Amino acid sequence: MIRHGESEANVADRINDDPARLVNLTLRGRAQAKSASESLRGKCFTHAYASEFPRAIQTAEILLRHYECPFGIDSRLNERRSGMDGLPVHAFNELVRPDPLRTKPQQGETFLEQMERIRSFMEEIAALHVDGTVLAVSHENPILAAQALLADDPGLIILGSIANCEWVELSWPKG
Repeated sequence: MIRHGESEANVADRINDDPARLVNLTLRGRAQAKSASESLRGKCFTHAYASEFPRAIQTAEILLRHYECPFGIDSRLNERRSGMDGLPVHAFNELVRPDPLRTKPQQGETFLEQMERIRSFMEEIAALHVDGTVLAVSHENPILAAQALLADDPGLIILGSIANCEWVELSWPKG
């Protein structure tokens, strides 16, 4: 799993959890994706997926320039739903700080709910691509949720961070 490159929302320090709102990669984000593409060039991806967000799709297109593999969009890879689209990131962080696993924004989802959404994606992909190596382009929170699913203490994982175009390699347990 890899996080998208730097986006306009990252630079503005604003929440974007609505995939219908066009938030593109910055020039720096495109350069990050190109650099990641070169670093990942030795991997043999059999399939690739991205969230519905333009910044994730744009990152995937750059990453896959050296590959010919099936590519799909999957909403389960979307950013954590907060219902706070357009607000400063610190507003969300302050809201969830007392209980980052269970706090549910009024029109959003808890981290635990997001973990279950990601679990659904991971289990389906593992079943569909048993011997494959899958690239998934997503966002910081969903990647942390995937890591939390494999950890003994999800509460420690949620406190982590994933930089733009940073990736983590996960081995999902088979069926």
